[in-house]
Amino acid sequence: ADRHLFVRPGQDAALLFGLLNTLFEEGLTRATPLPVDGLVEVRAAIAPFSAEAMSARCGVPAETIRQLARDFAAADKAVCYGRMGVSTQAFGSLCQWLVQLINLVTGNLDRVGGALCTEPAVDLVESTTGGHFAAWRSRVSQLPEYGGELPVAALAEEMLEPGDGQVRALITVAGNPVLSTPNGRKLEQALDGLEFMLSVDFYINETTRYADLILPPTAPLEHDHYDSTFNLLAVRNVTRFNRPVLAKPDGALDDWEIFVGLAKAYAARTGVELKPTLAPQQMIDLALRHGPYGDRSERRLSLAALEDYPHGLDLGPLKPNLARRLKTANQRIQAAPPLLVEDLQRFARQPQAPADALLLIGRRHVRSNNSWMHNYPRLVKGKPRHQLLMHPADMAARQLHDGQRVRVRARVGAVEVEVLGSDEMMPGVVSLPHGWGHARVGVQLAVAAQQPGVSSNDLTDEQALDVSGNAALNGVPVQVSAA
Repeated sequence: ADRHLFVRPGQDAALLFGLLNTLFEEGLTRATPLPVDGLVEVRAAIAPFSAEAMSARCGVPAETIRQLARDFAAADKAVCYGRMGVSTQAFGSLCQWLVQLINLVTGNLDRVGGALCTEPAVDLVESTTGGHFAAWRSRVSQLPEYGGELPVAALAEEMLEPGDGQVRALITVAGNPVLSTPNGRKLEQALDGLEFMLSVDFYINETTRYADLILPPTAPLEHDHYDSTFNLLAVRNVTRFNRPVLAKPDGALDDWEIFVGLAKAYAARTGVELKPTLAPQQMIDLALRHGPYGDRSERRLSLAALEDYPHGLDLGPLKPNLARRLKTANQRIQAAPPLLVEDLQRFARQPQAPADALLLIGRRHVRSNNSWMHNYPRLVKGKPRHQLLMHPADMAARQLHDGQRVRVRARVGAVEVEVLGSDEMMPGVVSLPHGWGHARVGVQLAVAAQQPGVSSNDLTDEQALDVSGNAALNGVPVQVSAA
């Protein structure tokens, strides 16, 4: 990047509203060949959220917002992009909507040099109908499902709240929700009260310590792998089948073999009739053969064909394809979905954090993929990197100094951690990396003595949610004082 603008945490939508409004107000939009419904409604709905009205909320001067919109519209190649950072906040759905509207109205959606969809060899999108939302809701807080899954913010309360439908057993797979979901202390309490818990995992960690049974699958180098997810997000269409590097130990099972074994045991106990299943290799082979590069194409892809390309196969650059891949009922882009248009009212009336409050954001390190790499001492040794980062001016105002132990307090709890000044931080913002917090009672990890840190999700709030039900993990109001 050749320029960076600090955006007030949790207020990315305000910046995006200012950009989109400027594009409309100053006539900077371009026609698109894509089939679209609802742009007139969008323009009317967002009219109150001008650059001037949004400046104080996002922390970016109004003229800077307007010039950014002008530069974006004038560029020959431009793309507005946002993924995790704009998703895990109170208005994450609005952010994703606005990102694509900005690309759409400037002619940058579905064109080379702008935002393009992949066309992967195993095309999970093509095989779906687009999913469903709020077909049913959670028992306690009535949170909406998406694609049959409930927001993880509902997990603890569904275990703790008595009554018909109370969750009394749990299976976790390669996860550590005590460290990765909001209000981890509440989830710990819920896990401790379960009647039964099973974990498919290699490690005893902050979550699996509560399991009655831990079933370890083969290690990553001991089984084959085909990436059916991240190829959907690639910058080129690529495909690769990874053979195991190491032989499977005697008696070891792949994770899918564990799942099938559990299903068979459950069916035998309950009398449920199991549907036949295929091994993952067979599933991937069928998906490759029936995909866009399969039997009916020149490439005729299959698992056998990929054996000749152990380092992967480049299937070519991304190309415009959105119109034929749309999953809406009328196969047109719906620019003004009612759920998001209605959420504008919640955005408009959102109370702003008190002037003396700091806003908490997360961060991750190159040697720290969530909490997964913390089990390996060589990856956690070295200089501490679990400190709370804080702007020097904010530290001076609270009479704090580097290395001092501070208390960080939020609605759901408090943690104590070392503070470190950084002029890379936006004033009024503090940052705590996620995935740490390994000094909990009863957890004996190799890293605990080296860099236990604290869990940022002991501060995030399971009641602070986006309209989708997704947790707001960034922009959490906190107070910081000397411990």
